[in-house]
Amino acid sequence: MIYENQTIDAIIFDLGGVILNIDYQLPVKAFKKLGIENFNELFSQASQGNLFNDYETGNISSYDFVNEIKKYLPQNTSDVAIINAWNSILLDLPEERLFSLEKAAENHRIFLLSNTNALHIESFNQYLLNNLQLPSLEPFFETLYLSYEVGLRKPDLRIFEYVLQDAGLVPERTLFIDDSIQHIQAASELGILTKHLVNEDITTFLEGKI
Repeated sequence: MIYENQTIDAIIFDLGGVILNIDYQLPVKAFKKLGIENFNELFSQASQGNLFNDYETGNISSYDFVNEIKKYLPQNTSDVAIINAWNSILLDLPEERLFSLEKAAENHRIFLLSNTNALHIESFNQYLLNNLQLPSLEPFFETLYLSYEVGLRKPDLRIFEYVLQDAGLVPERTLFIDDSIQHIQAASELGILTKHLVNEDITTFLEGKI
């Protein structure tokens, strides 16, 4: 693949908003319905509070996360209701995107780099199993770098440095695809080539390039 006049050896994909369709407003609405009027102030795409940072970097467990959320909700709110509201951000994964990943892997090393957490991955993997008969996305990538496992999250430069070193990647020959501009800007600082995916399907972007 040639991108910005440079030969690309490896492609790093974001998950939500690139491979998996998501809606950042759905958990805001779901938690408002449960009783948190200002959830949009606590959680947003651009910046997240310490609770969400701690959860997505694996510093607290799912149990602790749910119990912290409970402090903002009526006493009779169930764990299931909280988990369902939290996971409402996750939508669908069009199967043609998996075909694009398979094609990309024929001539490139491909990786997944996602800010995520145990509850989202558990729900997502269940979706894959129910709808696509897949236990996870592991077969499609050389390595999955998940923030809650790595202990770092985008846009921290250290997570990009970790991926580059761990996978032995050359920044100038690596393409990073993400839907969040702050993540794109961070990767660019390290010399990684980037694609800010906005209002474009990943399959359409990759078509004719791989």
